[in-house]
Amino acid sequence: MVVFLANRANLQSKRLHDRAQNRLSGEFENVRRRRAEPREAGPYRVVAEVDPRQFLGGDEYPVTTARVEIGVQLQTGEPHEYYWFNWIEPDRSLLVGWHQDDTHDDLGPVHLQVNDGATPVAHEPAQFIDSHPLDVVERRLNSLRDAILAVKWEQGRPVGLDSAATGRE
Repeated sequence: MVVFLANRANLQSKRLHDRAQNRLSGEFENVRRRRAEPREAGPYRVVAEVDPRQFLGGDEYPVTTARVEIGVQLQTGEPHEYYWFNWIEPDRSLLVGWHQDDTHDDLGPVHLQVNDGATPVAHEPAQFIDSHPLDVVERRLNSLRDAILAVKWEQGRPVGLDSAATGRE
């Protein structure tokens, strides 16, 4: 496990996203930093492509293309950063992701979300990690496999999460 002890108060958004890009480059393909689109919070996203069968270690997984998208927003007015860490499978219109933001206060500062296309089908509270954003990236990467495999499916559509498998505290 890599531990990042840098001073969070001195973070710069472009440098932070470049470091996240460097971290993903060893494990994923076509890793790049892009400017966030107007509908997305924060200034940048790091996007990486992956073959889910390789990442998850199973030849039976139903799709062969997915991507990871990570974004961090600094200076939120909160004592912590906001982040979005998403696994996206375009062929199945699946999004699984942790979102630390102010969109679901009833779930706490972080939630794990599953979308069927643009429609959220599940929101669950997730562990709040009060740490440097690169440590958060590392820890979410370590939990990503379990979150993906926790998605419940009915008739080829994601419908929720198996809470026991998400490692929720």
